[in-house]
Amino acid sequence: MEAFHKIFSPQPFNFKQAALDVFHFQYQQNEVYRHYCQALRVNADAVDTIEKIPFLPVSFFKSHVITTTEFEAAVVFESSGTTQTINSKHLVKDIGLYEQSFNAAFNLFYGSPADWCIIALLPSYLERNNSSLVMMADKLIQQSSHPQSGFYLNDLDKLQHTLSTLEKQQQKTLLIGVTFALLDFAEQYPMPLQHTTIMETGGMKGRREELTRQEVHDILRTNFKVEKIHSEYGMTEL
Repeated sequence: MEAFHKIFSPQPFNFKQAALDVFHFQYQQNEVYRHYCQALRVNADAVDTIEKIPFLPVSFFKSHVITTTEFEAAVVFESSGTTQTINSKHLVKDIGLYEQSFNAAFNLFYGSPADWCIIALLPSYLERNNSSLVMMADKLIQQSSHPQSGFYLNDLDKLQHTLSTLEKQQQKTLLIGVTFALLDFAEQYPMPLQHTTIMETGGMKGRREELTRQEVHDILRTNFKVEKIHSEYGMTEL
């Protein structure tokens, strides 16, 4: 589909037209979505603005198989399921398209992963299967050429030692971590990180009291002596 190539291109494109193209593609090829639109009595031909595009309820990804056309899924990603017993599912036909998506975004904002030491602090995600976040982090780590790149589960002492060494080497480092784990690390091992980009994702997952994003970023900025915190968010349903 032409709109896919536009979306992943670093070149400017007409977002409105691309969004409408995606809507019509989904309406024609996604049976569940088409039936939902018909139940709302939405005339697809009359959808000529982004605001008129119906959004499929998140709950449908728990109760229905949501795909465009029928296919054998290469991988099935699942939501974290923190507050529910039934997880949402995302059936991926082509894992290459998923990789193209996050690689294009990473290269646009950060350059080549090969130039970074990439450290992932993702407890609760590593301990379960079918996490798109773990898959993304793993692929980026594989593209990194640094020997210290990798996953850190619960060994915060080792993480502190690794980051201290990287800071002394002035190595450009990305620390991507689930919010509650980053806060735990910040409280136990406050340290200045002048050569490290801190990226929070995933939320509290029931491990800590919920905080606003501003509160989380204020704590991390203060304890790590950095000017800003980066964020990465995704949803199985998106």
